[in-house]
Amino acid sequence: MTAAPDRTIVQPESPFVWDEALIRRYDLSGPRYTSYPTAVEFTADYTAADMAEDVIRSRQSGRDLSLYTHLPFCAHLCYYCACNKVITKKRDKALPYVERVLQEAAIQSGLYGPERLVKQLHWGGGTPTFLPREVMQTLMAGYRDMFNLASDENRDFSVEIDPREVADDTLATLWELGFNRISLGVQDLNPVVQKAVNRIQPQAMTQAVLSEARRLGFGSINLDLIYGLPHQTPASFAETLEHVIEMSPDRLSVFSYAHLPSRFYPQTRIKGDTLPSPADKLTILHNTINRLLEAGYQYIGMDHFAKPDDSLAIAQREGRLHRNFQGYTTHSDCDLVSLGVSAIGQTEDAYFQNDHDLPGYEARMDAGELATIRGVRLGRDDRIRRWVIGQLICQFSLERGDFQRQFDEDFNRYFADELRRIRPMISDGLMRDSGDRLEVLAPGRLLIRAICQIFDAYRKEGASQRFSRII
Repeated sequence: MTAAPDRTIVQPESPFVWDEALIRRYDLSGPRYTSYPTAVEFTADYTAADMAEDVIRSRQSGRDLSLYTHLPFCAHLCYYCACNKVITKKRDKALPYVERVLQEAAIQSGLYGPERLVKQLHWGGGTPTFLPREVMQTLMAGYRDMFNLASDENRDFSVEIDPREVADDTLATLWELGFNRISLGVQDLNPVVQKAVNRIQPQAMTQAVLSEARRLGFGSINLDLIYGLPHQTPASFAETLEHVIEMSPDRLSVFSYAHLPSRFYPQTRIKGDTLPSPADKLTILHNTINRLLEAGYQYIGMDHFAKPDDSLAIAQREGRLHRNFQGYTTHSDCDLVSLGVSAIGQTEDAYFQNDHDLPGYEARMDAGELATIRGVRLGRDDRIRRWVIGQLICQFSLERGDFQRQFDEDFNRYFADELRRIRPMISDGLMRDSGDRLEVLAPGRLLIRAICQIFDAYRKEGASQRFSRII
């Protein structure tokens, strides 16, 4: 396998075109492709013993590591949330959980190898800032004992933050522990919307956290927004967006709310007749994208935006952008060590997930076992398709020559059926095939998940309703 030559990817002058007819035609349900195969292909046939075997084999590669920790506790229930979480006011639950995470870390460090450099680290949840200061210190001290954590300026150590759960010393503590990036959950600044989703978070609170983070030196600060929430209108969300643009985050994630109360019980508290109509939801998204582009943000893909000088935008322009379970990332060459309940890890050849039930996870840790309960081992076709989908979803283009050098296969022969199936997309102006290069055009960028599904061997019969809608 030969590495592709370095290449700068030049984005088209117009990175985004809104075509409502095409959106309605291709707005089906589909994966977000944080992995390929996707998590619905994980099975219980893949065991903890398989995981250990794959991780030990990955150690021979010497690849750097990304370290993810799932911290499930939340003091408040947000009605829209579909994350794996534990709602509690009892802060004393944090330390026993962290002690078990450190037990798991000791096992996995021995498998992955304590000498390998951890250059990306992320705490997600739940609400990581639910943890008291001393528990955060305990967790990071344990990691420093077991893993080779990067300490240079190029490290990417990030944490998800709920501004409602930030004490006077929280940000300073995180900075002292080595974190240099944060992501703030905002969702919407409108008080009526906040009340409807049980997340009262005044703008001043968010601004105070953002200002303090900048003062301390945090960079690539991200804000999360959600469109499609109850009582949102195009006008109300536009007002929220103006306030957010004034805050000037480095990155923005604008997620679509998927109302699935039959699957996620907290959503039963949201009344369906308070949600914006499908037409209003499309208008909100259209207006939001246009306004962010006008404000100078670069459209990264799907629901992500970044300032042109942010590392994410630079990586995309240089063809170095990649995607994993943490979303878009500049770290392509890392195996993913994932710790905690429901966490998903990966090597070059496998994905694997921990027990999603907290008592089950705790029992496995108390027994001194790995918590892996399911996963999938990739075959050669999986690796080939993962590369193709990664090129399309991250760079919006694919060079046939790169594919040939990477896999010693003829692209046209290998994907003859897929090339036939994308002809309607080419005719509709979503894509262009120049012979040497397959390119996603501006009208297709918003529909990239539909394009990627063409190359998904597990979606040959169409999208599963287990996935959210594309738009």
